[in-house]
Amino acid sequence: MSSPIVHVSGIRKTYGRTVAVADVSFDTHEGEIFGLIGPNGAGKTTTLECVEGLRRPDSGAISVLGLDPAREKSRLQGRIGVQLQEAQLQKRIKVWEAVDLWASLYRRPLDGGRLLDQLGLAEKRNAWFMTLSGGQKQRLFIALALINDPEVVFLDELTTGLDPQARRAIWDLVRGIRERGKTVVLTTHLMEEAERLCDRVAIIDHGRIIDVDTPAGLVARHCPDRTVVLAADDPAAEAAFQAIPRVDGVSHDGGRFTIRGRGDDLVTNVIQCLSEHRIRVTDFRTVMPTLEDVFLTLTGHSIRD
Repeated sequence: MSSPIVHVSGIRKTYGRTVAVADVSFDTHEGEIFGLIGPNGAGKTTTLECVEGLRRPDSGAISVLGLDPAREKSRLQGRIGVQLQEAQLQKRIKVWEAVDLWASLYRRPLDGGRLLDQLGLAEKRNAWFMTLSGGQKQRLFIALALINDPEVVFLDELTTGLDPQARRAIWDLVRGIRERGKTVVLTTHLMEEAERLCDRVAIIDHGRIIDVDTPAGLVARHCPDRTVVLAADDPAAEAAFQAIPRVDGVSHDGGRFTIRGRGDDLVTNVIQCLSEHRIRVTDFRTVMPTLEDVFLTLTGHSIRD
């Protein structure tokens, strides 16, 4: 495997007695979307700001594209794009003015007009920043992060506060960044966002990395349980369900059964059982564990606590 695009080893960052980042290590590889996931206050933003060179860690080592972001910031700035969590522009700056201003900071910027068109902002090029919707502002910040055609893009809580439609539009834009060969590192406390977007994620809590893997890999290792919920009006159904291999428990409320078990074959085995015993069902659904369940298993608390 080639050298990581981003390498973080044992970094720590404190503010007085407050430990923002206790021990964080991870690698990000070329062409992937890598996510730092965890609740607000877990240390995600501080970690990302250290990686971007905006803050210097108290200890540990960081390299981005083979450069130290703290000591070689000037060499790195032209090769990365950054969208900050708390970003704002002047209220009366126009969209095209903001893009032109950012473009003037780099030697070989992209075509700003084409970038606005690609991000669905061409019709807003003459609009003041203060008139943009939340989703439009975030798309503008993505444009500003991409104007220098960076090799690595850092996105901090990009869709917080957006409605579901705007959030999904931003997800499509992020996927498009990766499809153009870029590496994306993002932070989010939204587990659905991490599952939909990220190739790999690092779970962070109280300033420490707990585990790193693909979303599916984390779920498979930490939450192997599977659940099938179905409705059936058959007095022999419960006994038949209890006999299914690797079933841990069967409960029912009237004619609605909940079957809990382990392994990827559980759903197949339940369907086979229904067929063999000619059990007629009027409702059938599966409940699969998510990253939210993984976080609860690893930390003992919900990400929303």
